[in-house]
Amino acid sequence: MGRKHNRVLAAILEGPTSGNIHWREVESMLKHLDAIIQPGHGARMRVLLNGVEGTLHVPHHSGVCDKNDVRHLREYLLSAGIKMSSMNK
Repeated sequence: MGRKHNRVLAAILEGPTSGNIHWREVESMLKHLDAIIQPGHGARMRVLLNGVEGTLHVPHHSGVCDKNDVRHLREYLLSAGIKMSSMNK
């Protein structure tokens, strides 16, 4: 995984929850992880990663995920088996 994707993943998974992660970076990282992303209802996206289906909220105006969105994304990635330790190999 590239440095940029590692930085985004670390911001999501490690330390205090960030409120400054851009959705386009999240979407790029998910695609790099071979996730299938489909539009859902309204501002929601359906994501399938490692056989785990989830729904993520796309920020409306600024394009920046708020802390609740990042917490939800963290829970989803962990449930799909994504960890920093597995990405650094």
